[in-house]
Amino acid sequence: MGPMIAGSGFRCILVALVLTGCGSRPEQSPPPPPPPPPSAADAAAVDSTPAIVFLGTSLTAGYGLPDPKLAYPALIQRKLDSAGLRYRAVNRGVSGETSAGALRRIDWILREGKVAVLLVETGANDGLRGQNPDSTRANIQAIFDRALRLEPAPRLVLTGMEALPNLGADYTSRFRAIYPDLARSNRAALVPFLLEGVAGVDSLNQADGIHPTARGQEVVAENVWRVLRGVLSSEAAGTP
Repeated sequence: MGPMIAGSGFRCILVALVLTGCGSRPEQSPPPPPPPPPSAADAAAVDSTPAIVFLGTSLTAGYGLPDPKLAYPALIQRKLDSAGLRYRAVNRGVSGETSAGALRRIDWILREGKVAVLLVETGANDGLRGQNPDSTRANIQAIFDRALRLEPAPRLVLTGMEALPNLGADYTSRFRAIYPDLARSNRAALVPFLLEGVAGVDSLNQADGIHPTARGQEVVAENVWRVLRGVLSSEAAGTP
């Protein structure tokens, strides 16, 4: 895990993950409904290129950016193309979503065709709301379980997150342990901290001081790529 972000800076980052730009208090905003599953015609038209699916929150969705092509999943696509790797990066980030919401969406998300890699970035909103870490852990495990039912099963990548420091040392410790524990038990690759080198850096965040700018997203993409390229090398080699 990357170094902890102390005080209000880290709190602001976590608050941002549940904001939708309407100015409402996070706890008053209902979770976004899952999009409808694809129709039979849509399913038939799914690109046969193996997919790298990014399941996440506003950080993955690219909240506040003028163009979704500036979000890190799209930047990963450029890296894939430059490396001559035939995969398509599929952005399935939703602002304000908890791990329970991600679990509700996972079944239709896994209908993306051949899912070669599933990257899961969720749980920050759970921590913001002080939800039981055991529930967050169970939701992420259930997401992995659904993915591992596929034939062939996708490679798994998990990004870690921290809980609010003011929730107490016991809570933050239990919450922090979710990610390395689940990565280890599910043989998932771990991105230690998605916002490494971005969080708390004014020049890499939008005017709200929270969401990465386009340049910040480039740093995030590098953080993910360092882990993902190793996963793809294993995929190509056929190693477990």
